[in-house]
Amino acid sequence: MKEHLYTVLRAPHISEKSARLQENNQYVFEVAPAATKADVKAAVEGLFSVEVQSVNLVNVKGKARAFRNRAGTRSNKRKAYVRLADGQTIDVTATA
Repeated sequence: MKEHLYTVLRAPHISEKSARLQENNQYVFEVAPAATKADVKAAVEGLFSVEVQSVNLVNVKGKARAFRNRAGTRSNKRKAYVRLADGQTIDVTATA
């Protein structure tokens, strides 16, 4: 069962915005493209033993970039904004 949880959550998304959101008990994760809100909620609650209040999902379109005069695009991503119940935290910077 734990293997499925790891396929839903790919990695924590670390940025200035996500660091600011952590002050308000919100965390950002990169998730599988087919993941639903219920999948993300179950994965976060199962892996981190916390209570999730809400989940918002965002599809991020890959940017067009050129590398050595060849046009290409970065891959698309799906991000999940997870709000935890008051008084609960996750240490996303810790390495397992």
